[in-house]
Amino acid sequence: MSMNDTPSANRTHIGFFGRRNAGKSSLVNSVTGQSLSIVSAQKGTTTDPVYKSMELLPLGPVTIIDTPGFDDIGALGQLRIEKTKQVLRKTDVAVLVIDAVTGLCEADRELLRLFQERGLPCLTVYNKSDLLPALPAAGTDTLYVSAQTKTNIHQLKERIAALAKNEEDPHRLVADLLHPGDFVVLVIPIDKAAPKGRLILPQQQAIRDILDAEATAIVTKESELGSTLKALGRKPNLVITDSQVFAKAAAETPPDIPLTSFSILMARYKGFLAAAVKGAACLKRLQEGDRILISEGCTHHRQCGDIGTVKLPALLKKYTGKTLAFSFTSGQEYPEDLRPYRLVIHCGGCMLNGKEMSYRMKQTLSQQVPFTNYGTAIAQMTGILERSLQLFPDMLREIRA
Repeated sequence: MSMNDTPSANRTHIGFFGRRNAGKSSLVNSVTGQSLSIVSAQKGTTTDPVYKSMELLPLGPVTIIDTPGFDDIGALGQLRIEKTKQVLRKTDVAVLVIDAVTGLCEADRELLRLFQERGLPCLTVYNKSDLLPALPAAGTDTLYVSAQTKTNIHQLKERIAALAKNEEDPHRLVADLLHPGDFVVLVIPIDKAAPKGRLILPQQQAIRDILDAEATAIVTKESELGSTLKALGRKPNLVITDSQVFAKAAAETPPDIPLTSFSILMARYKGFLAAAVKGAACLKRLQEGDRILISEGCTHHRQCGDIGTVKLPALLKKYTGKTLAFSFTSGQEYPEDLRPYRLVIHCGGCMLNGKEMSYRMKQTLSQQVPFTNYGTAIAQMTGILERSLQLFPDMLREIRA
C-alpha cells in the first residue's frame, strides 16, 4: 500500500457473494473495470477471496471482495465456504449475485439469512439478464444486470454507493476532543520495531485528525518529552503516547495535562473501549496456568522485543506473578472457539475495519471470555489506566464501579 492510499481499514468493504457460476467474478470485473478475477465456465474457478482496493465513484475509496461459490462441494469446498464466511466479518455492503436464468437457490437463501443475522445492507443482483426474454424491472433491493453486455452496471455502482453511504461512520479518532488552536503532543518511540522512514498507521491518522480539527500536532520521542513540554511555552491540551512508553510518558507529563494513548483512542474509534476497560480489570484475577490469547490484526515481521510476543507476556508475568500460557495469532487468523482462553488481548485493530473488530469482540464476549487491547492492558498494569481515561467520564465510572 502506498503512503498516499486510503488504508484498507478505512475503506468501505463490498463483498460479492453467491453460488458457483452465478457470474460473481465477471460482475466484479465489470464493476472495477479491470480483469481482477479469473473468469471461466468451469465451476469453482475462484478458490480464495480476491481483494481489490480502488476508488468507486460516486462512493470513494472501497475494497471489492470476490468470494468463492457458497455451494462448493467436498472437503476442499467446505474450506472455501468457511473462507467466504470469514469475509462476512469485514463486509460493509453485501452484493448477492444470482444467475437470472436459474433463479434463487438454497445457497442464496442461506446467504440472505446470514446477511440478515449480521444486519448487513444487501443488494440482490440477477446477473446474465441478457439471456432473459425481457429485462424485469428493478425492485427496492433487487437489480437485473448483465456483466456480458454491461447492462445496468452503472446503476449497480449507484445502488452500492447508496447503501454504503447509509453506513458512513461518524466517529473520529481524536478530533472531537479538540478545539481549533489546541496543541497536542504525540509521543512516538523510534526503535528497532518502528518502520523505516515512516510512522505506523494510528500515528499517521492521529496527526491528520488533529490537523482536520484545526489544532497543532507536535511530535517527539519519549526521551525528549520533558524538554519538549518545557520548550513549548504553553501547556498542551493533550498528550498522546505509544503504549510501549506509557509509564515514562505519564511520569514526564504533569498531572494537569490530559494523557492517553493511541491504542486507547483506537479502541474508542473502533467501538470496543468499554469492553477493553472491563477486560483489563480481569488482569488482576488471572490464575496460575491461565491461557491468554494475544492477537494482532496485521502480519508485520516479528523482531526482537516485539510488543505482542515478547513485551506483553513479560509484563503480564511481572504484573500477575503467575506462570501463564500464551497463544498468538495475526492477520486474518482468529479462533472461532475462544473458550480455552481466560483473556483475549488484541492490538488496536488499526489494520482491521470496524466490522471485523466488532465481530472479534462480540465473538469473544459471547463465549464469556473477557476482551481487552494492548494499550488498555498496559495502562492497567502500569497503574495509569484511570488517568488515561480522564477524557472519557463514562469509562472512569466503569472502572470505579
